[in-house]
Amino acid sequence: MDRPLTKIVATLGPSSSGKENIRALAAAGVSVFRLNFSHGTHETHQENLTFIREIAKENHTHYSILADMQGPKLRVGVFQNKSVTLVNGQSFRMDMSDTAGDETRVSLMHPEIYAVLKEGMILLLNDGQIQLSVKDFGKDYVNTTVLVGGVLSDHKGVNVPDVVLPINALTSKDIVDLNFALEMGADWICLSFVQQPDDVRLARKIVQEKAGIIVKIEKPAALKHIDEIIGLCDGIMVARGDLGVECPLESVPGIQRQLVEKCRLQGKPVIVATQMLESMIQAPVPTRAEVSDVATAVFEGADAVMLSAETAAGKYPVQAVQMMRRIIMTVQKDPIYRHAMESFSMPPDKTIASAITSSMKQIVKVLEKPALIVTYSVSGKTTMRAARERVLVPILNLTVDEKTADKLALIWGVCSVLTKQLQDMTQVTPIAIQEAVQSGLAKTNDELIITAGIPFAKQGNTNILHVTKVE
Repeated sequence: MDRPLTKIVATLGPSSSGKENIRALAAAGVSVFRLNFSHGTHETHQENLTFIREIAKENHTHYSILADMQGPKLRVGVFQNKSVTLVNGQSFRMDMSDTAGDETRVSLMHPEIYAVLKEGMILLLNDGQIQLSVKDFGKDYVNTTVLVGGVLSDHKGVNVPDVVLPINALTSKDIVDLNFALEMGADWICLSFVQQPDDVRLARKIVQEKAGIIVKIEKPAALKHIDEIIGLCDGIMVARGDLGVECPLESVPGIQRQLVEKCRLQGKPVIVATQMLESMIQAPVPTRAEVSDVATAVFEGADAVMLSAETAAGKYPVQAVQMMRRIIMTVQKDPIYRHAMESFSMPPDKTIASAITSSMKQIVKVLEKPALIVTYSVSGKTTMRAARERVLVPILNLTVDEKTADKLALIWGVCSVLTKQLQDMTQVTPIAIQEAVQSGLAKTNDELIITAGIPFAKQGNTNILHVTKVE
């Protein structure tokens, strides 16, 4: 197995924009490029997307493009001297006045926060580094006591744990960005600040089936509806950084594991994200703890692991991708990884498609070392069913739809090849062998396991399992 089954997502930014930088990231092992709409311009994102598509054609492969929406940003205003130092036990006020703040107060222009306040509630500022306790409040102010002080500077973020804020996950900016991302052909749309299922339903009305919807799980409120949210979206991102602000830090690893398992059971992709190789923003090598963190996500069966500032703004973007790839490849060779993937129980649905993929997993186990699984899928559903089983061989997806091929670059183990519309199994087998050999995934005497659905023009109808040998 000479290629990573777990995919690498890289965020583009000042350190990695431009065709040559993107080409270098692709060569290092990136399968998915994240366009972060919290930063950059539409023109920059469009230019980078064009470069990605051009490089894909040069490399005769497919890359997924993930457009990440900013979502609501709850922030304090500005200070007279740019920052203040808050001391434990002092009083501190936030209000709707737009005058510059000082050591006693600052503006907070978010009426939706005042609407949910309760006495004794904890407010978190600056990624949780500062903690305030609510003493009293009105519709346009809140007086607090500082529990944990520190330096607070202009425009730092505010978090309100354990409540659902009366605010949409999509702001007016997000809706403009979302429509632009769809127009330019993004494969996946990533939603921020999702608190409840209706947030996903609102996005679906806009996105429809033009792209897949990835929900960032970053708010504890979303965890209360997680099964419904996963059912409504097309995949999730475990945004550990934001989760760790509003949830106890020690709970985040367990939440990550639960979310990966829930997505695998529903056959939805899951990305593990935030601070994976954080030290490589400034250093050419990561810490041992960071290496272990990436490896843990791979051991758990995540579809993808993500680099954020490491590639967007770091000094060593290519080296960060190379390191992540080496970690993934090393885990894949570990007997414990094989055992973990094989022992994870996927209860089959009472459908033909589920019976086919369950049988495929058993055949792989009996044959021990088949080279490849080949799927023929227009919509990608057959391929995603195969990936759900986490059989430790690559999956070659044959499809007539270029959008499907691009989208599936995010999915665990999958690489895609465009082919013509096929009519029956006698056409699939020789093309599967040809493409497997040409892509370097198989050689003479290797066994291939092929799944497809008849009639071939009908989507989501997996009902064929065929084993063949490369002659």
